[in-house]
Amino acid sequence: MSAPAVEMKQDKKLDSDKEKITGWVNVIRNNASWSWVSLPSLFLVWMLVAIPFESYILPQPWEVADEAWNEMMFPTVSEVMDDDGEITIIPEADRPSVWKFISKGEANNALKHLFRGELWPHVGWSLLEEVGGFGAAIIFSVLFGFLAGFFKGFREYIVPLNGLFMAIPPIAWAPLMVIIFGLGYTTIVIVIFISAVNPMILTIMEGVLQIQGQEVRAARVLGARKWQLFLYVYLPASLPFVTAALRIGFSQAWRALVAAEMIGASVGLGYMVQTAGEVGNSRLVLLGITMIGLFSYLFERTLFRPIEKRYEVWRLE
Repeated sequence: MSAPAVEMKQDKKLDSDKEKITGWVNVIRNNASWSWVSLPSLFLVWMLVAIPFESYILPQPWEVADEAWNEMMFPTVSEVMDDDGEITIIPEADRPSVWKFISKGEANNALKHLFRGELWPHVGWSLLEEVGGFGAAIIFSVLFGFLAGFFKGFREYIVPLNGLFMAIPPIAWAPLMVIIFGLGYTTIVIVIFISAVNPMILTIMEGVLQIQGQEVRAARVLGARKWQLFLYVYLPASLPFVTAALRIGFSQAWRALVAAEMIGASVGLGYMVQTAGEVGNSRLVLLGITMIGLFSYLFERTLFRPIEKRYEVWRLE
């Protein structure tokens, strides 16, 4: 085979390889998601920023993890029961760290004490308050949102009130609620309700007003009654807006929960962050912040986003 023929064959092979590489790059570019980089990059920035500071000012992530271990596993004065049923009191300064448990292979012993620490009452109480306030906001917002979307008179009445309440920061209501109801569950639930219900009403109302497509006109031509129009056209078509309202309302409610707990609660994640800040415990402050962000992220990724994607196809064009 002549030299030009060999070179031409090599060039063709090289072009073919380039096309394959280009195809692979395009496939990766079109299908790859960079969302997995978000949290690792955040922790990397945290570690780099914390390097110049002492651990009692800005601790590293693993030091916060050790604090989380202590808060999950041990009360202020830890009680550890041995195999003979005898209880040994472990002072706070002598608590074993998570790394010691891992190195000694005492995972079973760790699981026995997993829910005995001080963190879980704060988490449980915050979730209970969120369920109460956000649940009530869902009921009221769906009812008032549909009424405002269907009836012009009610819409003209509620829109100015809705705008007024949305202009007031929800945390501004916390001192008044404390005066009226005192510290505790009722105060936090009311603040959560006020923060979530107004943007949810607005979102649902705007969604109902946008449902004026061919399906609505066709149903009317076919003689659909008002209740049939609502049940078979408006309700399915409005579900994307309802799910969007849930996401918006939850984000508002979760922030209001934490802020209100710093003022009007004696237990909860916000209260834990507040009290830890007062005594200068930066590890516990960062643990509380991490827990607040983690729960919000989990609810968003595992509950609200899948629901919204599920009903997005029901949106009328």
